Amino acid sequence: MKNNNHPLSVSIVIPNWNGVYLMKKHLKNVILAAPKAEIVVADDMSSDGSVEYLRNSFPNVVVVANTKREGFAGNVNSGVLKATGDIVILLNTDVEPDKDFLPPLLQHFSDSRVFAVGCLERSFENGGVILRGRGLAHWEKGYYIHSRGDVGGSDTAWASGGSAAFRRSIWSELDSMDKLFNPFYWEDIDLSYRARKMGWDIIFEPKSIVNHYHEEGKIKSEFTPDDVKRIAYRNQFIFIWKNLTDLSIMIDHVFWTPVRLCQSLFRGDFIHIQGFFLALGMLPSALKKRQALKAKWKRSDKDLAL
Repeated sequence: MKNNNHPLSVSIVIPNWNGVYLMKKHLKNVILAAPKAEIVVADDMSSDGSVEYLRNSFPNVVVVANTKREGFAGNVNSGVLKATGDIVILLNTDVEPDKDFLPPLLQHFSDSRVFAVGCLERSFENGGVILRGRGLAHWEKGYYIHSRGDVGGSDTAWASGGSAAFRRSIWSELDSMDKLFNPFYWEDIDLSYRARKMGWDIIFEPKSIVNHYHEEGKIKSEFTPDDVKRIAYRNQFIFIWKNLTDLSIMIDHVFWTPVRLCQSLFRGDFIHIQGFFLALGMLPSALKKRQALKAKWKRSDKDLAL
């Protein structure tokens, strides 16, 4: 997709896993909102006829059919690898953009330092609407604490893997999303953190609006709340061990981790303890990745607080 102000080509990558019912509801509106964009759907071995539906109903959509389960990060990477646009917009199958979401998103990429721009999400959940998309994060007692930020600002700690635009050339330089976080959660925070630590910028654009029908998503329908919580705990530890290089924060982490685990034991939060031991088994892989990344980092962990 090109225009006079922003001569950039655009690909929209939609990761899918057994989400044919979501694509029937939302895909046509994605195409209407970006009629000149390349649409790529990466399918993670769905068993619900997703690939057949796409090929029959949307012949102009590029379909990437994985031959083995890749998880969220791997599936996204499959789609981005197939995409040809300068800018890749990631949209989950339960996300539907407003018709004018694209111009405010693309304007930021005139600055070559910008890696990613996040959208404002109208998140429909629990019978109401919550505005999401801007993230805050800081290091506290050796842990990376993240939270939802006020959508009035333009800085953000990460760009969501379900509703944001990314410069494809930098995506390749970052070596894509990390499949270490499969099946889901923390992979977009990790990608954004690595980019910011390398000196690239990430921006939140409140004028680029998408609707996120949160409760329609596959995670809640395919995984129990305990499963989700266990994976989130595990991936928090993996993120820290993979990215943390500041010595004082490392010392805090080593000191506070046993304290937190003991607190979880007394509270009966055994899922937290399970998440830690699952992550511990992946520690060598996380440390190996950190060693490979260290030479590229230009900013300290303390500098990245928002």
